Amino acid sequence: MKLPTELKYAPTHEWSRLEADGTLTVGITDHAQATLGDVVFLQLPEVGRVVKAGEEIAMIESVKAASGIHAPVDGSVVAINQATADAPESVNDDAYVAWMFRIQPSNPADYAGLLDAAAYQAVAD
Repeated sequence: MKLPTELKYAPTHEWSRLEADGTLTVGITDHAQATLGDVVFLQLPEVGRVVKAGEEIAMIESVKAASGIHAPVDGSVVAINQATADAPESVNDDAYVAWMFRIQPSNPADYAGLLDAAAYQAVAD
């Protein structure tokens, strides 16, 4: 399983990357996409939506199942990746390139509370 160490993870199988502007770029992990199988549809949240950590804010569907995508922190959605929604199979090609949305955290310190790669590995196994 591919697991970049520079990212943070949620136990619900989302990854987050802290950007220079303080936003978090969010996608699903390689483990999640492998479990889902061939991704065929992605419904992203609305820009401007206020979200709570752990809240299901997007939906991903594969040939095997549908699954919710959760907000890793409290905040508001500031961007979506329409290219990933238009080509959902890109999540299977590289889950860490095919990001889904960006969140402006309400409390920037919440990022530090997410799992590091080793802790996520223990959850994913």
